Amino acid sequence: MIILVAGGAGFVGSHLCARLIADGNTVICLDNLITGRVENIAALNGHQNFTFIEHDIVRNLPELPRVDRIFHLASPASPLAYQLFPIETMRTNSEGTLRLLELAQRDGSRLLFTSTSEVYGDPLQHPQREDYWGNVNPIGRRSMYDEAKRYGEALVVNYASIHGVNAAIARIFNTYGPRMRPDDGRIISNFVTQALHGDALTIYGDGTQTRSFQYIDDLINGLTRLADSACAGPMNIGNPEEHTILELAALVLEITESPSPISYAPLPVDDPQQRRPDISLARQALHWEPTIPLREGLTRTISYYREII
Repeated sequence: MIILVAGGAGFVGSHLCARLIADGNTVICLDNLITGRVENIAALNGHQNFTFIEHDIVRNLPELPRVDRIFHLASPASPLAYQLFPIETMRTNSEGTLRLLELAQRDGSRLLFTSTSEVYGDPLQHPQREDYWGNVNPIGRRSMYDEAKRYGEALVVNYASIHGVNAAIARIFNTYGPRMRPDDGRIISNFVTQALHGDALTIYGDGTQTRSFQYIDDLINGLTRLADSACAGPMNIGNPEEHTILELAALVLEITESPSPISYAPLPVDDPQQRRPDISLARQALHWEPTIPLREGLTRTISYYREII
């Protein structure tokens, strides 16, 4: 197939491009490089089935051949990034989504929109199922991302209904792995970078809040299976194994053999107390579930960080 990956030079997008190329597809990668990096796709440049185009999908799309499939991963995804680029985040998930839907309509393509577990906000339901509407502050300090993704989901569903576009929605939970920027600002990149530098690991709040951490390879398997299926979603793609932030810090210190102490800082406003996906739908419809344990994934990620920092 000829596959368009918007946001293909980002952390997740670059892994997806590599997987699609390995599977024998032709990949066109669009990225405006706000948070993506050319280094992420350096190994693919020069491959006969890979094309990179620096472009912002908020603008009119460049001239493209007919594409069979579209993956929409274009958006800042870490709190530091989307708070630094709030308007860009909202426009990418609204205007940019509309442009990709129009392309999917033109070509008869299947489009996969990558949404986020942030649509559940600070959830009152635990674990979170796809039919849960969420507990989100629409004007809070994370709203530019939460609400952009919620709008993007609504746009995909309604555009598909009216125009017959074949579309799917994936709700991605916390994901980590190689190529996540050291200054990404998410908890694993923070902890690993701090541990390797011998700095104190900063825990916001008392560390009893929980997250579910998914290794990048598991996510890519989930996204490609959803794209290959007839499912529309929304569908949770995440690891249902739940850990406290204190447990994560202890594991990072153990693997890195770092003497770093732990320091505490106030919990940011609207930071969720717990986050864990119910993946019953993905298990049933896609026969998918994560397979890489946290310790193994962290070990691989720490090895990557040792090479680049």
